[in-house]
Amino acid sequence: MKAMILAAGRGERMRPLTDSCPKPLLKAAGKPLMVYHIEKLVAMGITDIVINHAWLGEQIEQQIGDGSKWGARVSFSAEREGGLETAGGIIKALPLLGDAPFMVVNGDIWTDYDFAQLPQDLKGKLGHLVLVNNPEHNPNGDFGLQTVTQSANEQAMQTVVNGASRNYTFSGIAVYHPDLFKGIEAGKLPIAPILRENITAGFISGEHHNGCWTDVGTVARLAKLESELT
Repeated sequence: MKAMILAAGRGERMRPLTDSCPKPLLKAAGKPLMVYHIEKLVAMGITDIVINHAWLGEQIEQQIGDGSKWGARVSFSAEREGGLETAGGIIKALPLLGDAPFMVVNGDIWTDYDFAQLPQDLKGKLGHLVLVNNPEHNPNGDFGLQTVTQSANEQAMQTVVNGASRNYTFSGIAVYHPDLFKGIEAGKLPIAPILRENITAGFISGEHHNGCWTDVGTVARLAKLESELT
């Protein structure tokens, strides 16, 4: 399996820190946020990593290099100024990601979720999402989970649903099959509409992670994470 780290965002709410540093390179406990991901990916055996970038992308390429420092092989997918949003960035990077399911993780989150838990076989689904408890900044959540009964010799599967009575927040950690983006024209595109359409069709499985997760979207959240890690 290959992995993609999403690192093209401008990080407007993190200014002035992101005026001179791309958000995924901001440090928590002395380590850039995206390096936590690289280390975890390599530890579980994923060494082929694609990183997209737009804002101050040259800094990401300079600091990460070819990834050999961590035992990885890193490729970069450079986007135009302003970026292509999540789906657009993934579609542009598909030639680097291959024909098999691949993992995607937001470069600006921190979590204790074990990437090794992610399924490498989607069993006919087009995606698998990791959901977390709703943070203060997203109290209503994004998606729900429903257990689907399988045959007697198979484990029950959780499928992601829209409009559930209890919603969780999408963590930014997922596995996608390239066919999820089949026939979609390249350009600046968000991921949410694509996910919701395929959730309605029953093509997205999921799981709930009850551990630590932080969307490092503001200076205050970065400071809080720093205090928790030190």
